[in-house]
Amino acid sequence: MNTLYPLKFKPIVKKKIWGSETWVLSGVPGSQTQVTNGFLAGNDLNDLVEIYMDDLVGEAVFEKFDTTFPLLLKFIEAHDYLSVQVHPDDALAAKRKIGSGKSEMWYIMNAEPGAELIAGFSLKTDAKTYLDHLAQNKLKELLNFEKVKTGDVFYIPAGRIHALGPGIKLAEIQQTSDTTYRIYDWDRVDEQGKPRELHTELALEAIDFEAYPSYRTNYPRVENKTVTLVENNHFTTNLIALDKPLEKDYTHFDCFVIYLCVEGAFKLVHDGGTEDVTAGETILLPGVLDKVGIVPIGKCKILEIYI
Repeated sequence: MNTLYPLKFKPIVKKKIWGSETWVLSGVPGSQTQVTNGFLAGNDLNDLVEIYMDDLVGEAVFEKFDTTFPLLLKFIEAHDYLSVQVHPDDALAAKRKIGSGKSEMWYIMNAEPGAELIAGFSLKTDAKTYLDHLAQNKLKELLNFEKVKTGDVFYIPAGRIHALGPGIKLAEIQQTSDTTYRIYDWDRVDEQGKPRELHTELALEAIDFEAYPSYRTNYPRVENKTVTLVENNHFTTNLIALDKPLEKDYTHFDCFVIYLCVEGAFKLVHDGGTEDVTAGETILLPGVLDKVGIVPIGKCKILEIYI
């Protein structure tokens, strides 16, 4: 009998004006990742959700999201600044009939010396002040810049303006949505010599103008334990840094689990056999899978993700 097993996927590489995105697990229409291992090889992610339903994603997840896989995972490599942008929340997305909102988080896998990103405002502002600065090409005066290093974590809830700077490679976990409102694009032009489209009016209703004391997520740097990085209504992401084998028991857990390898490599041991996973790869554990073993090859760091 063919039963569900840990699934690996073929990534989709998307070249950008500022670098590249690699979509490693996606149910976005037109950009669905396909299984590469076992008898389900060649199947799209959402096709599997439709066939296996709660056995794959868990009962509560299937009831809420139906046949759409609710998370999108990427690796992003920035060689130039991304546009300053913002995403709508679920309420605004529903109002505009564009699917779900887009909250996301970043785990910095590598950062060159001096690399920085933008997360939120440096001081509380309002729509008028924001629009005035935007019109005068002085938006940078309002933005919060953060120097980053490997291992840093940032949660970017819907409504928070943000942008990556050059010299950063990261893992991104987000709601399944490809809606981005571009606010400012550093006055650059595309291959045809034209400025890229901005979404000033669409973005205005989405922006959170508040300033916050801290935008970086602090967490304990320990090994061989599961450490929570981000936990909210959209997803939970934990960090597992290993130098020895670890058993994971999901018997009382009604959801899929994703392992995203961000450093090193490991061997996943399960009832049906083993799978090797290296940095830059992801593997999806179906909801019906109860127990697995993680055997690091030397040392490894894994993001454990679920809803």
